[in-house]
Amino acid sequence: MAESIELTIDGTTVHVPEGTTIWNAARQAGIDVPVLCHDPGLRPVGVCRVCVVDVGGRVLAPACQRTVEPGMSVATGGEKIDRHRRMLTELLLSDQRPVEHDARATTTADNQLFELAESLGVHHGRFPSRFPKPTGNESPRGRDDSSPVIAVDHQACILCDRCIRACDEVQVNDVIGRTGKGYESRIGFDLDVPMGQSTCVSCGECAAACPTGALTHKPVTVAATPRGTLKPVDSVCPYCGVGCALTYHVDETSNQIAYVDGRDGGSNHTRLCVKGRYGFDYTSHAQRLTVPLIRRETAYPKGPLSDDVRGDRGSASRKPGGIVDYDQVLPAFREATWDEALDLVAQKLNRIRLHHGPGALAGFGSAKCSNEEAYLFQKLVRTAFGTNNVDHCTRLCHASSVAALMETIGSGAVTNTFGDVKHADVALLAGTNTTANHPVAATFFKQAAANGTRLIVVDPRRPDIADHAWRYCRIKPGSDVAFYNALMQVIIDENLCDDAFVADRTSGFDDLCRVVEQYAPPRAAKICGISADTIREVARTIGRANAMMVFWGMGISQHTHGTDNSRCLISLCLITGNVGRPGTGLHPLRGQNNVQGASDAGLIPMVYPDYQPVGDERIRKKFEAAWGVPLDPNPGLTVVEIMQGALAGTIRGMLMMGENPFLSDPNINKVRKALSHLEFLAVQDIFLTETAEFADVILPASSFMEKTGTYTNTDRRVQIGRTALVSPGEARLDWQVICDIATRMGYTMRYESPREIFDEYTALTSSYEGLNYDVLGNDGKLWPCPDPKHDGGVQVLFGESFPSGRGKLVPCDVMPSAELPDDDYPFVLNTGRLLEHWHTGTMTRRAKVLHAIEPEARVSIHPDDLAALGTGDGEPVTVSSRRGAITLKSRADTAVAPGSVFIPFHFREAAANLLTIDALDPHGKIPAFKYCAVRVQSVM
Repeated sequence: MAESIELTIDGTTVHVPEGTTIWNAARQAGIDVPVLCHDPGLRPVGVCRVCVVDVGGRVLAPACQRTVEPGMSVATGGEKIDRHRRMLTELLLSDQRPVEHDARATTTADNQLFELAESLGVHHGRFPSRFPKPTGNESPRGRDDSSPVIAVDHQACILCDRCIRACDEVQVNDVIGRTGKGYESRIGFDLDVPMGQSTCVSCGECAAACPTGALTHKPVTVAATPRGTLKPVDSVCPYCGVGCALTYHVDETSNQIAYVDGRDGGSNHTRLCVKGRYGFDYTSHAQRLTVPLIRRETAYPKGPLSDDVRGDRGSASRKPGGIVDYDQVLPAFREATWDEALDLVAQKLNRIRLHHGPGALAGFGSAKCSNEEAYLFQKLVRTAFGTNNVDHCTRLCHASSVAALMETIGSGAVTNTFGDVKHADVALLAGTNTTANHPVAATFFKQAAANGTRLIVVDPRRPDIADHAWRYCRIKPGSDVAFYNALMQVIIDENLCDDAFVADRTSGFDDLCRVVEQYAPPRAAKICGISADTIREVARTIGRANAMMVFWGMGISQHTHGTDNSRCLISLCLITGNVGRPGTGLHPLRGQNNVQGASDAGLIPMVYPDYQPVGDERIRKKFEAAWGVPLDPNPGLTVVEIMQGALAGTIRGMLMMGENPFLSDPNINKVRKALSHLEFLAVQDIFLTETAEFADVILPASSFMEKTGTYTNTDRRVQIGRTALVSPGEARLDWQVICDIATRMGYTMRYESPREIFDEYTALTSSYEGLNYDVLGNDGKLWPCPDPKHDGGVQVLFGESFPSGRGKLVPCDVMPSAELPDDDYPFVLNTGRLLEHWHTGTMTRRAKVLHAIEPEARVSIHPDDLAALGTGDGEPVTVSSRRGAITLKSRADTAVAPGSVFIPFHFREAAANLLTIDALDPHGKIPAFKYCAVRVQSVM
C-alpha cells in the first residue's frame, strides 16, 4: 500500500497516497485547478500548461504531471499564476473562430476553452492570428464533415492531444495522430485521410474528450444544444451485454434525447461505442406502435404480409431501410382499445388452455427487457398459462455455455469480470469478435495486450482483436474440440497442470487424460489446421502462465457440439488452476444487454429464478407458496422446440414480448410456417416486426428509454436503467401489460412499481439476496453481494470451492457438424453481428446514424473465392442452402478463410437465417448458427 503524503494546498492540509499528482490531490480536496489538455481518464502530458501551480520552485509546475512531496506547499492561484493563465488563454483564443462574448456564453458549458476564458475575464485576445480571418463557416485550417457522427473543425483545435490519447490509449483504435509541421500542425486520421474514409469506428471518444469545438458530435435528433440546458438522466446502454453506464441528456420540450455521455461505471469507465453513443433515436422513430391492433377477419389465413422476406421464393425485394413495410402490413389490422385487445388476448389464451391443456401455450420473453419484466413474464407463463414453455434468446446464444458450466461447476455465471484481464498473464479469446460484439470490453483487452498480457485469439474468421494478439490461430470451422484437446494433451504430457488444484478441486482427471491423449499435436493439426509446433507453443504458454482468463462467444456456443466446445474450455481452465484467483476465470461474453439478467430471472424452461430446477419438489413447493398456485413439475420446451411444436400443432397459442423469431431463429422458412399454424399469437413490441405480421393482436410497448428497471450485464453487475422519455401515444410499460394479461386470465398481479417487483424477485433467490434499488444506486452491484450496504459484490467467484463441490472434467471427442460441405454446397456459412447493428435490426436499422454507416447486408468472401466465382467486390451473388436462397452484394474480405462465407443476420431483405439449419446441440438445445453448407453463385 502506498505511503500517505501530507502537504498543504492553498493553506489546506491534504493527505494523499504517494505518487498522486498535485492536480488529483487538489481535486480530492475540492480545489479546482483549471486544465485543458488533461482529463481524469487520460495520461497526463502537460501540453497546455494552464494547470501550473506554485510549489516554491524557480518556475511554475504543471499540476497534472508533478507528483506530491512530503511537506510540499502548493498555491493554485495568485497574481503570477493568473497572469500566466490569462496569457495562455489569449494566445489560444487568437486562432479561434471569432465568437461574440454574449454568444460565447451559450456554448460555455460544452467548450472548456471558452469556459476558462470566462472565468479569467478574457473576452478578446490581443494577439493576431497567423491565419487569415475566417468568414462564415470557412476555416483556414479546414473542416471535415465526412464522418456521419463527428464534425471536425481544425480551426478550433488547440493541439492538446486529448483526442489522440482517447483514441490510442482508451479505445486503442490508433486512428488519430498529428500531421504537418510547426504552426501548421493539426490532427490527422490514419495517413491524413478524411475522417469518414479512415478506420475510425465512430465510438465518439475523441469528441467526448475534446475541450473545444474541434471535434463535436453531429446532432442526431434535435439541433446542437448545450448540455447545461438539458435534463441529465443516469442510465445504462440498451445494447450489448457489457452494460455501459451512461447519461442521457434529454430535451424535455421535444421529448428527445439530444446527447449521450459515458459515465464512470464499473463496466465502461466512461467509454461507449457507436451504438451506445449515437444509436438512441430509434425510440422516437415515426414507426413506433402507439395503439393496440387487432387483426381483421379479412386478413386470414395468416401469413407474411410484406414481401421483403420471401423465404421459399429466393431473393428478397429491397426497400429503403430494409424494415417492415407498414403500408403493406397495417391494412390487415384495425385499431382497438386496450381493454378490447387485452380481453381478446386473455380470452383466446384461456380457451386454448381449457380445450388443449396448458402445454399448448408458450411464451417468448426478451433479453432486451428488464429483470422485473423477465421475472413477471416467466411468472405469467408458469401461473396463468400453467406451463414451463417459456424461453428467450439465451437459447440462441449461450445456452450451451450455461449447460456446460452448470454441469461442470454448478453455476452458469461468469467467474470473474472482463476488466480483470489486466491482471492476467494470458487471455484466451475463443470464437468471439469482441470489437464488433462487445466493443467496450474489447478496449480492456487491447489495453491489457499493450501492457503485456498475451492475447491468444482462436477463430476461423479473423477478428480485428487479432491485430493485438500474441498468437492468432485460424482453426478450421467446427474443429474447436480437436484444438483444445490438443492443448490439454500437451499440458498434461509436459506436466504443466496445476496438480494441487486438480487433486483438491476437480474430478474426472483420469478420464480426461484417456481422451485427450488421442489428440497429440500431429494428429490434431490435421483436423484443426493449426501446426503442431503452434499448438505446443500455445499450450506451453498457457501451462506456464501464472494467471489466465478465458473469454468466449457464440463462435464456441452456436454449434451442435457447442456444449462440448465449452466443456473443453472449462477443462482447460480447471487443469491449469485458472479459476478463483485475480486474473483468472471463465467468461462467456453475453450478447444482449440483459441476457444474463433474464436468465437469472428464470426466463428458461427448465429452471425457476436463480437457476432453481422446476423438477425439484422442494424448490417447486417454495415457488408454489410464494405465487399461490400449483406449478407444472415438468421442464418446458425451448425456443426451437416451441417453433417445432407450433408447426406440429401441439403449441397453439403464444405471447411474444420483444422477440422476433422470424429473423432470429434458424431455418426461417420453417419458422414462417410454424407462425402461420398458430391458432393465436399476441405480440408485445415497440415496432411492427416480421413476427408481428403473423399476430392476431399487437400490443404497443415501451422502449428502453421510457421505463425504469434493473439490468444485469455480462459481469453479473446489476444496474438501474432509468426513465428518460415519455412513451408515445397509448404505448404502455411492459410490466403493466404483463400484469393486465395475467389478471384477465384469472391470476391477479398487482404491483405499484418495478421496485416492488424487484423486491419480490430477489427474496426468492440467493444470488440477488439483499439487493434493492437503494443499494444499487447509480453504480450498481455485482451479484452475489454478501454485504450490499458496504461492498460492490464479489468479483472473483469460487476461490475456495464450486457450487457443485468439485469441478467436473468432462472429456469430449470430435463430433461432426450436422451438415458438411459437399460438391453441391461447397462453402461453410458463418453468421453473426456487425458493430453498427444489433440482433434483428429492429432498433438499429431505425437509428439514423447506424443505418447510414452500414445500410445493407453483404456477404464476406475471400478474394480468391470471388475470383474463382468470376466476380468481384461489391457485385451481387446468390447464396443458397438446402433451405433457401438470398441475393446480396459481396464484400472481398481476407478475414474470412477460403471456403467460408460470413453473413450478418440483421437484414430482413437478405435474411441469413433463411439458410441456417435448425439442428440442435443435444445438451444446450442451441441451433448451429455457425455452421451449415451453402453454395455461392455470381448473378452477373
